[in-house]
Amino acid sequence: MKVTIPETVLSTDLHKEGVLLNLETGEYFGLDEVGMDMWKALGACGTLEAARDALLEQYDVTPEILDRDLDALVAKLVERKLIRVTDDRCER
Repeated sequence: MKVTIPETVLSTDLHKEGVLLNLETGEYFGLDEVGMDMWKALGACGTLEAARDALLEQYDVTPEILDRDLDALVAKLVERKLIRVTDDRCER
């Protein structure tokens, strides 16, 4: 699944934490250190699957636990319009 961060979303690192801001809604969203690593992986990798693979290399965690935690974060980010997730698997 393709992950896109809208241009209207800003992020910043604040010493082991992060803050996201949706400029359209004015809503802030705080992330702990792990959440910020997930955010960075989603933005850098471009797909949910690639982000999971990168995070599995970074953290000593079972795939099931990572999937659960990443899916929960993605659901919150989508709900707050901080990311878009689409089924586009290949672009031409």
